[in-house]
Amino acid sequence: MNPLIYLKISPSTNNDIQNFDLEDGDFLGLYTFNQTHGKGQYNNSWDINPEENVAFSFMLKTKDVKISEILFNFHTATLVRGFIAKLTRKEAEIKWPNDIILNKKKIAGILIEKKKIKNTEVFIVGVGLNVLQTDFTNLPKAGSILTQTNEKFDLKMVAEKLFSHFQKEILNDQGILENFNEHLFFKEKIAVFNLKGKRQNGIIKNADEDGFLLIDLENGGLQKFFHKEIELLY
Repeated sequence: MNPLIYLKISPSTNNDIQNFDLEDGDFLGLYTFNQTHGKGQYNNSWDINPEENVAFSFMLKTKDVKISEILFNFHTATLVRGFIAKLTRKEAEIKWPNDIILNKKKIAGILIEKKKIKNTEVFIVGVGLNVLQTDFTNLPKAGSILTQTNEKFDLKMVAEKLFSHFQKEILNDQGILENFNEHLFFKEKIAVFNLKGKRQNGIIKNADEDGFLLIDLENGGLQKFFHKEIELLY
């Protein structure tokens, strides 16, 4: 079986990839340009305009991953960031914990799910990548590769190269945290945060191996936060 599957239409690539068998040592990818009921983090939806963006998922067995789930999450973010940076020749960044930012616009999101399929535990990683979309009227913080670079890329080429990139690098688990922090959005810059409904200035210092973000707050000093405990306003 071809390790990269194309579907003309898919309600959710993270769901549809579960219909395919995964042999030992295998790495399976699936993509579409027309995802109708995509999933984002925390039960949010990830909607894409047909034939403008790439909805991509890959699956591998959890036993093949030798790092923690937190570091695996960071690792997938660094791989997507690196892929976009190489493709566009621009300095893409990671907004903690795993959104990909290009010129201060979110162009990619990642959803990782752990599933048990036929008594085998797997990681399913979904990537939504905005490539050609130009209308983000209701999403002021979102953008695409096209809006941020004025470059048009072939969707099939993007999907195939992304798969090859993951296939080559997903089990290369060296320097993950250092790579993640090197490209952290707003690192060491004064930023405004929403903390329990109140605005406060602070400086992002780094993320740690347990998934926390360390922020030096104007009122309160250095503190650590988990996802959804604080919001970066930009």
